[in-house]
Amino acid sequence: MAERSTAAVDVADNSGKEPLTAEAGKATSDGVGTETKADTEAKAAGTDIKGAAADTSAPELHSGHKLARRYRLEECVTRLDGFSSWRAVDEKLRRAVGVHVLPADHPRARPVLAAARSAALLGDPRFVQVLDAVEDNDLVYVVHEWLPDATELTAVLASGPLEPHDAYQLVSQVSQAMAAAHREGLAHLRLNPGSVLRTETGQYRIRGLAVMAALRGISSDHPQRTDTEAIGALLYAALTQRWPYETDAYGLSGLPKGVGLIAPDQVRAGVHRGLSELAMRALVNDGATASRQDQPCTTPEELAKAVAAMPRIRPPEPAFTAPEAFQRTTYTQGAYGQPPHRGRPPLAPGPAAPVPPPPLQSRTGKALKWTVSALLIAALGLGSWQLADTLLKEEKKSPPSRSQQKDDDKPTKPASKPITIVNAQEFAPDGKAQKPGQVKLTYDGDSSTSWRTFSYIDGPPFAPSVKKGVGIIYDLGSKQTLSDASIGLHYGGSYTEISLYATDSLSPSVSASDPVGSFTKLASRKTTGKSVDLTVKSKAKTRYVLVWLTALPYSPPEPNYTNPYKQAITNVKFTG
Repeated sequence: MAERSTAAVDVADNSGKEPLTAEAGKATSDGVGTETKADTEAKAAGTDIKGAAADTSAPELHSGHKLARRYRLEECVTRLDGFSSWRAVDEKLRRAVGVHVLPADHPRARPVLAAARSAALLGDPRFVQVLDAVEDNDLVYVVHEWLPDATELTAVLASGPLEPHDAYQLVSQVSQAMAAAHREGLAHLRLNPGSVLRTETGQYRIRGLAVMAALRGISSDHPQRTDTEAIGALLYAALTQRWPYETDAYGLSGLPKGVGLIAPDQVRAGVHRGLSELAMRALVNDGATASRQDQPCTTPEELAKAVAAMPRIRPPEPAFTAPEAFQRTTYTQGAYGQPPHRGRPPLAPGPAAPVPPPPLQSRTGKALKWTVSALLIAALGLGSWQLADTLLKEEKKSPPSRSQQKDDDKPTKPASKPITIVNAQEFAPDGKAQKPGQVKLTYDGDSSTSWRTFSYIDGPPFAPSVKKGVGIIYDLGSKQTLSDASIGLHYGGSYTEISLYATDSLSPSVSASDPVGSFTKLASRKTTGKSVDLTVKSKAKTRYVLVWLTALPYSPPEPNYTNPYKQAITNVKFTG
């Protein structure tokens, strides 16, 4: 069996272990940040495709920078290999866009321009559209659509495998779209869960057609087979929530080492048999599958035809709630209470039955009632008198207990008092601040305002190579005895880890390797909710308090925060 193609096994693993079929690199939100096997082979051959790129530094761009006096850069989502990718705003049309920027002398600048212009000519709505491809003086940039209502397949699969109907729609739409692209001579070569988006209407959109591969200098001798295997990997992941290789990638666990590629219906119970066989036909595309002697699918066109030949998988039936049981109305006895008569008059009512007299209405009965009532009153009075006499005697005999005396003599604990925050400053020991202008929103008393972190790819704990943590130092005005802290958060889920430290100023001098090593730790806690209370066990007296976040929870991507791990502090209160 021929060697598997490279793009389908492209991974984003930060464990440091080299996978069997791809070298792990750093994943990015737009899917252009992983190093593939093609890169490794080029290095081994002495033609390192990154060599020239390493000599070309990325342009010095920043948030607020404008390209062509029109595209205002907002947030950098990728920066590597001499290029950067941004979320930006098209001020002319007042809409969000994405922008890839690289120097004009970058060795991949010309291929990127050519790939972007070819992809723009396709005009297929199943792909994220390229809006502009420009060479402007010393910069080359590509502008593409930004879909705020779409969710990466990576985030969709984080909550579990897809239903058979959704997986059927995924492979059907993606294979048909890639078949149309290959008919125009365009390949993707980097199809993965990060490059497939699902809209709110259930449609799938593919981003980075030809451009992602050009940005990373990837090519293939068999582009159709490469993309077909990649679609098979997407279907495999959708059915099993596992990556069909031995390396973990895109938030998915890989297959156990040494077992080889096994069919999805052998990995997870309840997998649709037809879709399982289809995934194997696309993945093992140089020979028959392990389960049946079906012909492999070596092109997206063949895969699309195989999907169309399957019995259509219908969506699940909507849940049906049974109506409440019918309650028969009780009518007053009479003509309206009788059942209707069809074709004959109703029967005449018979004579009324005599009503029996109420019980105990005779002289004997009345006397008996009065006698019983008098006896009950006498018994109640006697019992009440005896109970009261017993309680008075017991009260005179027993003196107050020691525990009661101690409770009466014990002084009441003074209630904790709130401590006023007079100032605050973001703590960024690596020099890369999050949102310093939003710090005051954490103690303005308004829970609807907040200070937000950036969004990160890995989590919940920060990757040590990326950040040691993020936080804010609060000035209490003078030295205060701190006992408790209440911190409101914007996101729940997975977990957030928060610690309190006492510092000596708003801007303490720290070590980059251990920024909080010289501080006094007061309290620490993990939470999955949207608020956390921390109690300082030892009486700590300090003026400056650091709220330090070392783990951020997972939440779905948002328009301005495309990576999954992020947090926001809404309200901070200290008490002494």
